[in-house]
Amino acid sequence: MVHRLPLRPFPVSGAPSPTFAPILRPASSLHLYPRRSFTSTIMAGFKQEPHKLLVIPGPIEVSDEVLYANAHPSVSHMSADFSSVFGDCIRMTREVLYTTTAQPFLISGSGTLGWDQVAANLVESGEHVLVLNSGYFGDSFAECLKVYGANVDEIRAPFGAAATLPDVEKAVLSKKYKIVAFTHVDTSTGVLSDAKGIAETVKRVSPETLVVMDSVCSVASEEIRMDDWRIDVVLTASQKGLGTPPGLSILAASEQAMKVFENRSTPPASYYASWKKWLPIMQSYEKGSAAYFATPPVNLIYAYHVSLTQITKQSPSLEERFKLHKEASQRVKGAAAELGLEQLPLDPAFAANGMTAIYLPPGVAASDLIPRLLKRDVVVAGGLHKDHKEKYFRIGHMGVTVVDKSRGDIDKIIAAMKDSVAEALASKKTA
Repeated sequence: MVHRLPLRPFPVSGAPSPTFAPILRPASSLHLYPRRSFTSTIMAGFKQEPHKLLVIPGPIEVSDEVLYANAHPSVSHMSADFSSVFGDCIRMTREVLYTTTAQPFLISGSGTLGWDQVAANLVESGEHVLVLNSGYFGDSFAECLKVYGANVDEIRAPFGAAATLPDVEKAVLSKKYKIVAFTHVDTSTGVLSDAKGIAETVKRVSPETLVVMDSVCSVASEEIRMDDWRIDVVLTASQKGLGTPPGLSILAASEQAMKVFENRSTPPASYYASWKKWLPIMQSYEKGSAAYFATPPVNLIYAYHVSLTQITKQSPSLEERFKLHKEASQRVKGAAAELGLEQLPLDPAFAANGMTAIYLPPGVAASDLIPRLLKRDVVVAGGLHKDHKEKYFRIGHMGVTVVDKSRGDIDKIIAAMKDSVAEALASKKTA
């Protein structure tokens, strides 16, 4: 029998959907499946319900194994079994970021919570922060820092561009900044900042300044070498390149960042985001012993564990994943170019590998194109940047969509884009 997990809510009445019944098991049988063998033992034959291909820049498609792990039987967050899984997730998070010394924080929340963690734990009121702004999420990060009392300066790149290294160097020479923060891939523009170059520039000019990278749309789809590049904070979330459903805020802080936190003169400016609360929890779980501050998203941690295992322990390797993302990116961007569509990033060298932002054809609105893609079972995103959102659309190509070529997702995206653009243009000619 093929077990299918429905991708629709239960009826309002509360009665289970008939299609969910095949995967339900008597409670008495659940103990037969130990923690680590749950997905491998019961997973056999499980496939997701047919659904439209989700290729926005996150959330993304998740593998059957990850989705099924999210249906793990409920367990206590204080249990030994769960503690071991949580500890594994902390260690494997370091592997994905190429760090041996950073302290990961895995907290229930969205990627936005990472901004609050940075602002609440690493910045004290009145301190100076430089934000390298390459889009919507640069605006938001700067706003968050200001809420916590930081004095924020910005280098605002032109639309479709990232801050240049000479501009970064000039700014860091002009003032003592506690933090230089930037978005690695701004999801609103598809612009990829030069993380390695930015960190090298900042640390050369001002070694005490912390380099903080919003990597929500780049972890596991773009190369990030946290230790080698001397990046102090990488913040991300579960629902993009890490291939897990939304709901987990993931952050790693360097030893230098943790020392800054430990030496602050005032308490962290948040209760829930305070590392004074969360650091003992993370340390305890990594040692295999449960601890409590706030309830972690237990089932989501199981799903994240499976995804991390696929990324760090299975084929393709993490290095090969980076190559596959580049190949998929080139295919999608090349197909768009063949249709005469322009990328939003001004320089192809600074275009993300996990997503593509494309200008709409002249005379074609998002409402002309996106519904046509939807009819072909391909879900893309419209523009997001406040000043240009009606002019472009965005495609995500991350995770299983890229890594598992047998799915044919990239072929489907390209075919749907070609047919939808042709149809939209034809409709304008006959109007």
